[in-house]
Amino acid sequence: MKSYNLLKSRQIEKRVLEIAQYIIEKKATVRECAKQFGVSKSTVHKDITDRLEEIDPLLAGQVRIVLNLNKSERHIRGGLATKEKYKKSKYPAL
Repeated sequence: MKSYNLLKSRQIEKRVLEIAQYIIEKKATVRECAKQFGVSKSTVHKDITDRLEEIDPLLAGQVRIVLNLNKSERHIRGGLATKEKYKKSKYPAL
């Protein structure tokens, strides 16, 4: 049982580091990461806010910068998504 927990722990650590690198390289959002890695948004958030801080605080700081940027821009992305939605609709907004 102990070796299973150690293996699981190493898998989680590997995933956390991969997610962190992905966020930094692609300037990815939590949703994009969740989709890319096949996990939930909650898991990605927990990985990058809690687990990454314990594994690599410096990397966690770099990820935090990207996440803060994404957070400050999310209203713009939402507006663009709505615009695209109505472009495709047969009932465009006035």
